[in-house]
Amino acid sequence: MNIHVLSLFPDMFTGVFGSSILKKAQEKELVTLNVSDIRDFSDNKHKQVDDYPYGGGAGMVLKPEPMFQAVEQITQGRKPRIILMCPQGERFTQKKAEELAKEEELIFLCGHYEGYDERIREFLVTDEISIGDFVLTGGELPAMTVIDAVVRLLPGVLGQEDSHIHDSFSTGLLEHPHYTRPADFRGMKVPEVLTSGNHGKIEEWREEQSIKRTFERRPDLFEHIELTKRQQSFLDKLKNENNLQKPKQL
Repeated sequence: MNIHVLSLFPDMFTGVFGSSILKKAQEKELVTLNVSDIRDFSDNKHKQVDDYPYGGGAGMVLKPEPMFQAVEQITQGRKPRIILMCPQGERFTQKKAEELAKEEELIFLCGHYEGYDERIREFLVTDEISIGDFVLTGGELPAMTVIDAVVRLLPGVLGQEDSHIHDSFSTGLLEHPHYTRPADFRGMKVPEVLTSGNHGKIEEWREEQSIKRTFERRPDLFEHIELTKRQQSFLDKLKNENNLQKPKQL
């Protein structure tokens, strides 16, 4: 996969792209990560890429010319997904990461200042993505988040091919608890089922714990999940236990 990032602050990506999984993915030649300075595509002698908004108002708006010229120079006629990082965009999810991981090429546009010229949204980008209902000073940190989530899904990136399958949200549920050695730490013991060697029981325990954790922390997720009969039965059991534990109102 080829990933291009357009930013006013390309140095922000140096540490992230040169560390951990993203670094290893590049070393394995599974992904190329390129960051370009939007200012390099300005036709203004002062490298200006923003201007005052028509109609007045606070802040500066990113001009269309540098963005269009940058994308056109990168794509050379190709038509990859062009992603605008924006708080008004679609909420980023694991499902979206899985969708983007199937692409051969992605371009991320990172803005600053007050926003983008609307023609960038309307005629250039294919996707607008937000990582949450809050506003940051620019699109760099959200782009790093999305890129990390996408790259780790590429075949061969993680040490074990199925490592991401049981991640939180990959199945629609939150991930089950994990334990490692020692089995007894200061009296805090690992659940016996995990040391039993019975892999069938272990998988059942993990599934139940995943449902339990989702029920306790993100019950809203069940609205979008189709559970098996066994999973639904366990969820119903949790709901009944929860109702019994609630104090009766006078």
